[in-house]
Amino acid sequence: MAQQYAFNADITQLMSLIINTFYSNKEIFLRELISNASDALSKAHIASISDPHYLDSEPELKVNLIPVPESKQLIIEDTGCGMSEQDLINNLGTLAKSGTRQFIENLANAGDAGADASQMIGQFGVGFYSAYLVANKVDVYSKSNDSDSTYHWSSEAGSSFTVEKCDPVEGLHRGTRIILTLKKDQLEFLEQNKIKELVKKHSEFIAYPINLVTVTETEEEVVDDEAEEKKDDDNDVVDESEKKTKIQKVKKQDEQLLNTMKPLWTRDPSEVTQEEYAAFYKNFSNDWQEHLAVKHFHTEGQLDFRGLLFIPKAAPNDMFEQKRKSNQIKLYVRRVFIMEDYKDLMPEWLNFIRGVVDSEDLPLNISRETLQHDKLSVVLNVLWSKSV
Repeated sequence: MAQQYAFNADITQLMSLIINTFYSNKEIFLRELISNASDALSKAHIASISDPHYLDSEPELKVNLIPVPESKQLIIEDTGCGMSEQDLINNLGTLAKSGTRQFIENLANAGDAGADASQMIGQFGVGFYSAYLVANKVDVYSKSNDSDSTYHWSSEAGSSFTVEKCDPVEGLHRGTRIILTLKKDQLEFLEQNKIKELVKKHSEFIAYPINLVTVTETEEEVVDDEAEEKKDDDNDVVDESEKKTKIQKVKKQDEQLLNTMKPLWTRDPSEVTQEEYAAFYKNFSNDWQEHLAVKHFHTEGQLDFRGLLFIPKAAPNDMFEQKRKSNQIKLYVRRVFIMEDYKDLMPEWLNFIRGVVDSEDLPLNISRETLQHDKLSVVLNVLWSKSV
């Protein structure tokens, strides 16, 4: 029987802020859930180093995205570390449990004249709740190696959630399966092309495979075994050509790997060939020509950065148009896409440079949509020094 738990008033208020205020773009939910899945996979990988049998329950580390249009559901599942019953209560039922009230008070005190509220927000790990940007209901099934049981967490973003022990979930030997029941106006996120677009944009360089799993149903003509058994009972001798057949619906599952590109900047420059740089540049920029020059750098200090900056062979046709993007530098944090075209990131006369900058420890706002401004100058200095 499901046990019901109540969110306290602070958490309910904070969840409302997350859903209605922090995220300016609803598509961010998929990035957040994939990032959480990647974290769970990393934990499983680390555990397998000390325990050789840890991955026996599920050898492959991956993320599966499964759209189910007929039920208006999108499934995000991983084969990571999974969660126990108490983990579900603590991790999903207690939001920003340290400093929640102080955080809300800071928002309230900021006011119109105060600093931008997003700049006061630390990294609370609230990305899971971005699911409610597009879903009316979220169900989480999880299985860890620490327990023989599978547990089910469920909530409709109200004042409560439930957790219960449930029957084993088919295919879930270890890890977590999140089922989003989408709102009527968010069904575009069930379209295969939309899912592919979002993964390429936000999660292309996640370290683990991200698969789009589709299930198709076809009709096939098969031998009617029941009819044949009846004939055998009647001792009839049946010619092979006279065997009765029937039309049967058959479900076929197909997996398509979505994140095929590798984060080239994480490797040592001495190990990367010019051919690899060229292939990365063409795929990344959609330029039919190879690049003219590349700068592959790693900067340590106040912040840790790695990146690739490319100079194209030909100037863009729209280089001097006012509506052109300020720059074509994409900023990642731990290989998760954060932003591009930040107007202060590059001087206007260098807006032809294309590239990637990635940091392991760059502070962000709560939604991970923008940088905290006190660190922006560091990014600017890095890019300037590498591009001029």
